[in-house]
Amino acid sequence: MGQLDGKTALVTGATSGIGLATARALAAEGAHVILTGRRTDVLDAAVASIGAAATRVRADVADLTDLDRVVAAIEERGRGLDVLFANAGGGEFGALGGITWQHYADTFNTNVGGTLFTVQKALPVLNRGASVIITSSNIDVKGAAAFSVYAASKAALRSFTRSWAAELTGRDIRVNSIAPGPVDTPGLSGLAPDPAAAEQLLKGLAAGVPMNRLGRPDEIADAVVFLASARSSFMTGAEIYVDGGASQV
Repeated sequence: MGQLDGKTALVTGATSGIGLATARALAAEGAHVILTGRRTDVLDAAVASIGAAATRVRADVADLTDLDRVVAAIEERGRGLDVLFANAGGGEFGALGGITWQHYADTFNTNVGGTLFTVQKALPVLNRGASVIITSSNIDVKGAAAFSVYAASKAALRSFTRSWAAELTGRDIRVNSIAPGPVDTPGLSGLAPDPAAAEQLLKGLAAGVPMNRLGRPDEIADAVVFLASARSSFMTGAEIYVDGGASQV
């Protein structure tokens, strides 16, 4: 038996990296997982890699109409939602002097607005005792040159975690966040303009981790499964750092 047998989970930003690894891990523990992403082809491939335990809904979390369709799909299954992993997000480098309004708006609309309205829209279908997990970042406790807008958006998610945990305790809904350090994902490599620069970026980030390596998506997924399961039943409002010690040592 799995830790999540009979449960329904939603994973946003589930087509690669942490999102896809977590969707697979939740399904392996017995959950039926609803995956969202913006690109139909990669979303189809992600669902196919999981099989019958997965359902796809193409959606951009920054689009409220798309979020309505996600909730409608959950309602159609008729079993509510037990786990919500609000993972969709992203960012790009931008030094203070070069930050544009579009850079700011794109980052906050997806990371902050997308998370806010994903959780808000899901409220009617969240079952009593559900677990909400938000992807934050260890960057919310560290400075990061040329990454200030992204860092600020992640700090907002840490604040959401605390506030929503207090607000939803009456429904026995727990809200926690996961704070990864640098993880070897396509999104991280994509911050660099070319493969050579990507290699240098990843090496530099790994050098700043006490464990001297990048994290793996499955390592983050394992922590999300813990927060999704009854094994974390006395945890809410918390943030778990899975960053090789980068924010602690």
